[in-house]
Amino acid sequence: MKAMILAAGYGKRLRPITLSTPKPLVLVAGKPLITYHIERLAQAGFHELVINHGWLGEKIEQALGSGSNWGVNIQYSPEGEPLETGGGIVQALPMLGDMPFIVMNGDVYTDLELGSLRLPEGMLAHLVMVDNPDFHPEGDFCLRDGHLFEKDKMPSGQNLTFSGISVLSPRLFDGCQVGESFALAPLLIRAMKQDKVSGQYHKGFWTDAGSIVRLEALERYLKQQLQEHLQDQNQNNLQDQSRTS
Repeated sequence: MKAMILAAGYGKRLRPITLSTPKPLVLVAGKPLITYHIERLAQAGFHELVINHGWLGEKIEQALGSGSNWGVNIQYSPEGEPLETGGGIVQALPMLGDMPFIVMNGDVYTDLELGSLRLPEGMLAHLVMVDNPDFHPEGDFCLRDGHLFEKDKMPSGQNLTFSGISVLSPRLFDGCQVGESFALAPLLIRAMKQDKVSGQYHKGFWTDAGSIVRLEALERYLKQQLQEHLQDQNQNNLQDQSRTS
């Protein structure tokens, strides 16, 4: 299965940082945000990646190159004019092929196990849902029995927020025209009305790093994770030394 990272946004909420640096290359705990995605996709076995870009996109290509530093192959889908999420995916479909593919927003971060994602048989889309953050308290869609519906359509379900991570079938985009700018949500809602959208709830870590405040919070989280990892390594090394002495 191939994967696409959406990286064509202007990053207006991260200005002035993004006036000279595209949002995917903004540093978080010493690394560009998008490299966390590439590393985790590679670890999960995804080696064919597509990245779309717009604002300062040439800097993204210069920084990431072919992807060989991470053991992946990267193809780029540049957008002269913003195509939004739906239009950006449609333009990249020739590179993504005829099989379902993963799509990730470039400005989110999660500890989700990406290798476990699949598109259930008969579905057009499978979305990863998370608890509603304080900046989006009403959520996006309603999850019930593994299926997604428009929120408020299913009072016995649970309204959750779309994480920006999904598995999509190319058939979701049947009838869409290359070069048109449009959002993904209307296509998802159309498929929900046909009961063709499944979902899963992720209760682990997730954040949208699209603002300065949330970017700083993610930086603190990642530094803490790194510190705990180093402490665990040191503890293991000490235990190994004590067993061999």
